[in-house]
Amino acid sequence: MLLNPGTIRLSPVRRLASASGLSIIPARRSMSDFSTVTSPAPVVDVHTHVYLPRYAAELRARRLAPRILTRTGTDGKPEERLLILDGEPGSGRPVGPQYWDREEKLEFMKRHQINISFVSSANPWLDFLPAGRAQTLAQELNNDLEEYCASSPEADGFPGLKSIYGFGLLPLVPDAPISSVIETIEQIKALPHLSGVIMGTKGIGNGLDDGSLEPVWEAIENAGLVIFVHPHYGVDGKAFGDKPNGHVLPLALGFPFETTIAITRLILAGVLDRYPHLRLLLAHSGGALPQLSSRIASCITHDPVVAKRLKHDARYYLGKLYFDAVAYGPEELGFVSETIARAETFSEGGSYNADAGSARMLFGTDHPFFPPLEGSQKWQSVEENLKAIRNVRNWNESAQVAVLGLNALNLFNLKY
Repeated sequence: MLLNPGTIRLSPVRRLASASGLSIIPARRSMSDFSTVTSPAPVVDVHTHVYLPRYAAELRARRLAPRILTRTGTDGKPEERLLILDGEPGSGRPVGPQYWDREEKLEFMKRHQINISFVSSANPWLDFLPAGRAQTLAQELNNDLEEYCASSPEADGFPGLKSIYGFGLLPLVPDAPISSVIETIEQIKALPHLSGVIMGTKGIGNGLDDGSLEPVWEAIENAGLVIFVHPHYGVDGKAFGDKPNGHVLPLALGFPFETTIAITRLILAGVLDRYPHLRLLLAHSGGALPQLSSRIASCITHDPVVAKRLKHDARYYLGKLYFDAVAYGPEELGFVSETIARAETFSEGGSYNADAGSARMLFGTDHPFFPPLEGSQKWQSVEENLKAIRNVRNWNESAQVAVLGLNALNLFNLKY
């Protein structure tokens, strides 16, 4: 049977909080307060990345970004650096086994008491490759990822579940035949430990509102796969000025704004009207989409070009999306939850549902990015996300447990 928050023992939240020296703020009960019984609840990470060895080799063979290059480090020894985009600050970032070694991933999970991870290839995926090579490499990497997941150990304490599952790759590049994308969707569907696909914001070069993607949306919906939408390109870097601010502006602002624009375009194109069962999981809590959703709705209402285009108010569609909880603050997570909770009020006969907000949010770490600057057993970025989930003012304990893991099991239809 599928799990639900009503069949979960809530003690793991307090156990995790105690281990981290954190407290849980008592929450005001919303629509319901779930009873507690016997089953423990897992912690599930839906936003965690990998560069499989085959992919890392592809990057090492390149002379232009994206690439992995070798240079002499400050200690005089050779070090590898990951350069994702041309002009990236500081000649990219250090890259090592934490990006491709499964044992490192498992050790990270153990250190942070994470039971299950849904790994995805990190950006830039296959965007830089010609169509033929992209299709070949996508299918090879999907097979590699299936092996990476299938041979992972059983999730500790959760019989029948693996510790690692994955999101597959699609050959979404300019000039890619849609037939090759559909073929790869069918491949992923047949791989038992891949539960979805990771997708950037460019589609096959023209964005996610591109009409050419209609057969792709239909195929993914029919396959029952989850789409993890993740940014890569950011926004025009000229807006960030010339002062040396490291990666702060591109990552803190560029990535979320890229997601916001891409999903707004997808909504405006009516994709969620035509494919209402499409399940999209947005990285970084949806960027600025929740904050700007009422402004977007107002602009649509007052613009004759689009005023009659959609079946619903734009705010309704936030209740059809899923959001990772990689926002680092309880107030931010609470705000996203509220915008989801109100979504049904924008449909005929719909009403506010406080529980709906937390039910569509899922814990993530963004590993192996954002490592601690100094040696540490635990990563500050992960601890901040865990603390934020435990301290959202209107989430009771069952909501916290759901966000930490149950929602992921339900979304990916996993049972134990």
